[in-house]
Amino acid sequence: MKIEVVKQLLGAQVVCGEEHLDTDVFSACGSDMMSDVLAYVKDQAVLLTGLVNEQVIRTAAMMDMKCIVFVRNKRPTPQMVDLAECNGIVVMTSPLRMFEACGKLYEGGLNRDGATDA
Repeated sequence: MKIEVVKQLLGAQVVCGEEHLDTDVFSACGSDMMSDVLAYVKDQAVLLTGLVNEQVIRTAAMMDMKCIVFVRNKRPTPQMVDLAECNGIVVMTSPLRMFEACGKLYEGGLNRDGATDA
């Protein structure tokens, strides 16, 4: 699934990385616990989170994630945006709650293990 489709499904606004919206992602993870992200995420994933700190960006970069979506209209700090830009990570914000956002991505054909249902 293209990150552009993720944006549309979640009614998200791009904070940075708009030039990477044509990148493919193959799985998604919804978590506020970065230890879970480190344990379970595969490459080319989307991270949905309500946690707003630099550790989110660092974890995503370490796991080669391509996109972070902050749910509940959470906004990253300017330092977080700079760090995401340095790592080529698309950052978006969505008005949806985590549960709704994960459901919309799953319904749209993206799931946790990289297989598509569409």
